[in-house]
Amino acid sequence: MTDLLESLRPSGAVGGLENTPDESVAWHFGDPFGEQRAATTSAAVVDRSHRGVIALTGDERLSWLNTISSQFVTDLADGHSAENLSLDGNGRVEDHFVLTELDKTTWIDTEGSRAEPLAAFLQKMVFWAKVEVAARPDLSVLTLIGPATRTGAIAHLLQIPNEATVYDAGKLPDGGFWRVMPALGEHASIETIDLIVPTDQLIEWWSSLTAVGARPAGMWTYEALRVPSLRPRLGIDSDERTIPHEVNWIGTPDELGAVHLNKGCYRGQETVARVHNLGKPPRQMVLLHLDGSAEHRPATGDPVTVGGRAVGRVGTVVDHFEYGPIALALIKRGIPSDTQLDISGASAAIDPSSVPADDRVQAGRAAIDKLKGR
Repeated sequence: MTDLLESLRPSGAVGGLENTPDESVAWHFGDPFGEQRAATTSAAVVDRSHRGVIALTGDERLSWLNTISSQFVTDLADGHSAENLSLDGNGRVEDHFVLTELDKTTWIDTEGSRAEPLAAFLQKMVFWAKVEVAARPDLSVLTLIGPATRTGAIAHLLQIPNEATVYDAGKLPDGGFWRVMPALGEHASIETIDLIVPTDQLIEWWSSLTAVGARPAGMWTYEALRVPSLRPRLGIDSDERTIPHEVNWIGTPDELGAVHLNKGCYRGQETVARVHNLGKPPRQMVLLHLDGSAEHRPATGDPVTVGGRAVGRVGTVVDHFEYGPIALALIKRGIPSDTQLDISGASAAIDPSSVPADDRVQAGRAAIDKLKGR
């Protein structure tokens, strides 16, 4: 449990369920749907201090990181960020993280449960490169969400330039930095700004943000807006078999992706290239609308079935203030969007707009067809 959560208990903060990734931070403040509405109409602040932060220093940090991860980061400019993956030898996702280059340091933040393993892996891969890896528990993450995050008193407090766009970053006055992230929710106006601040200033920052109009909100709000945005979360919407194509992690920072398809070799690249050029991912991530009248609510990891046959697994399950109960799920590619699904006795329907387009002409397949005269 974080010190911030304890300090917020008197103001109505309720922690996450035990044995879940979010149990140590506020899940809501007594009005989860009101908190979600505030995040879509004004501004809300969410405690995400359970994320882990890692610092990379040394002259070769970016060129070295480029050789062991999926995103092209060798030329990442100061004040810019990117999403990135570490894959295993078979191209399966082991880690998803956000990195920010600022003042000769590459800052990485990731799921709290993966911070130590990721830092250990990075340290193991240093060899003779001029890189130093250090966990930074003295830094914590807060997230602002909403169309008013860069207006009025909040803007005056943060001093973020008006021209800053997604993945831009800059220093905060008393240490730490801000970073613009892709919008959550269905509208680009619902801006998302991460603040990576000194842990000993966490309570002070929370108080300052709420004093200038940001409504306190829990992780319930963050998750409820993330799910319809089709933005997956490591270890919840992914499992030990997940490859990047299945969960929309393909693309450059300009494409809001975490995998650059035209960069040098890295562990797992062969699978990424093969799927992109020749094959199709075995599963696809979709948005599900759940039966709100069911006696039991599905849980992360539950099997998705059709006629008693398993066709996928459930990821994040959350109640949205407008859509009701929704979930992300990985299901077998090719399942028609009008298929009636069953999850632990509850019915579920695929949101057709979430089904990825499957009409891309693959370069490798086109070349083979040409050779065969097709």
